[in-house]
Amino acid sequence: MRFTIYAMAVIAGLLGWQAGAKEFDVVIRHGTIYDGSGKKPVVGDVAITGDFIAAMGKFDGHGKTEIEAKGMAVAPGFINMLSWADEPLMHDGLSQSDIRQGVTLEVMGEGDSMGPFNDKMKKAQVAEQGDIKYPVEWTTLGEYLDYLVKRGVAPNIASFVGATTIRENVIGYADRPPTPVELDRMRELVRQAMKEGAMGVGSSLIYAPAFYAKTDELIELCKVASEYHGMYISHIRSEGNRLLEAADELIKISREAKIPAEFYHLKAAGKPNWEKLGPLITKIADARRQGLHITANMYTYTAAETGLDAAMPPWVQEGGLYEWIKRLKDPAIRQRVKTEMDTSSDKWENFFLAAGSPDKIIPSGFKSEKLKPLTGKTLAEIAKMRRTSPEETAMDLVIEDENRVETVYFLMSEENVRKELKLPWVSFGSDAGTMAPEGVFLKSNPHPRAYGNFARVLGKYSRDEKLIPLEQAVRRLSALPAENLKIKRRGQLKKDFFADVVVFDPAKVQDHATFEKPHQYATGMVDVFVNGVQVLKNGEHTGAKPGRVVRGPGWQGLQ
Repeated sequence: MRFTIYAMAVIAGLLGWQAGAKEFDVVIRHGTIYDGSGKKPVVGDVAITGDFIAAMGKFDGHGKTEIEAKGMAVAPGFINMLSWADEPLMHDGLSQSDIRQGVTLEVMGEGDSMGPFNDKMKKAQVAEQGDIKYPVEWTTLGEYLDYLVKRGVAPNIASFVGATTIRENVIGYADRPPTPVELDRMRELVRQAMKEGAMGVGSSLIYAPAFYAKTDELIELCKVASEYHGMYISHIRSEGNRLLEAADELIKISREAKIPAEFYHLKAAGKPNWEKLGPLITKIADARRQGLHITANMYTYTAAETGLDAAMPPWVQEGGLYEWIKRLKDPAIRQRVKTEMDTSSDKWENFFLAAGSPDKIIPSGFKSEKLKPLTGKTLAEIAKMRRTSPEETAMDLVIEDENRVETVYFLMSEENVRKELKLPWVSFGSDAGTMAPEGVFLKSNPHPRAYGNFARVLGKYSRDEKLIPLEQAVRRLSALPAENLKIKRRGQLKKDFFADVVVFDPAKVQDHATFEKPHQYATGMVDVFVNGVQVLKNGEHTGAKPGRVVRGPGWQGLQ
């Protein structure tokens, strides 16, 4: 009997078990732990049980699944602060391009959000769909988020309520302020969205109809979000000729609504404006010293991607897409639009001029099958093929495609990108959907940030160029955005936090997507867990869809 007990003890010792040792679902062994705090990493183990991190560092126990991570970085899952995953996830819930970069939370709602809709908006949402088709079976933003999770998604999801969506719901596309009754209705829609778990109010003020909203309107909406401890986040009214004035507007909204505020995709757009980045950073730093909680996010490229609407004045777009197209068919209006496209102005954000020339403007996504062969060609090349001016070509493409036409504009300097990367209050957002190099996604050329934005932070800028230490890069990909959003128990590796965990090779993590060949996965991410479920194993997607809705601080229920 003694021999048997001794033999069992020896076997247990060889297996690494001890009396009283715990059994966990997963133990990640010997990894270099970057916990999200920004502190220097330590080598240790991470244990997961169910949804949560059960133990950290040195502990007794073993896992039903054991992962050897010696030489690997172990970090909290990354947060995409500016995601357009809303439609792609309706088609493919796997979120391949982001999961393979370690993104475990997609935050949507840049101006437009998937609710609250009215019946007219629902019909427009279906009519204006591009390659991805889906029914609109919800009305409110909260219903959309629940609907998406019910369908199954690999990452967690969250959203701001769009100021554009609120305005369109109540006023439509009219260029006028709301009446007192309309403003009350807009406030009530924000209130409802905050109670449903919206992160706050998001705006995108260079585009119609958001462009028509005055500062006082935005302040009133943000006051409601502030009651629920939300955030205001904005694609500000100008990132070019009136960059500093637009920054003043965001800071004013933050101050008067008593709400934290964040700049979407911090940048100085257009070569004549590149020198304004320094004064902008100073302005934000001054506001922060005065006690305002002002932050920003960025993508790690010198080109933006939006639509051809950013190349045309907002007045021509009043009334929505089809009124815009109707006006563009009028010869007199076309001439006026062409003149304004060619004229520098402080009245609207003109990406046609900001890009510098038509060969730095690349239509990248068409709705029409007939136009898809033009994907990836520059506006200059398309104009030459058609023997029309670049301005007329842009107008014709909108008419023919019956769409805004997704377009890449080269606007920023690499020097400024590097300056932004060093700022401790800047997190990261792809400003792109989640994709895969297959099926419907191959019908357009996305910006390479869809496949590489986060890997680029870790590889190119942290490891190769040494602009920021890896522990700081991880903090700004995880804990910083989680703290800004007031998300509980996510963004760090801590006991009893949700087990959103990534394991990657810091020597090999790398982006590969280019503007010419964007559909290329990043590499170097080895394992990814979302809510304790493994969605990436040895660099390959497991097919699991454990994603949940992450609610904002106004949510009344249980997470």
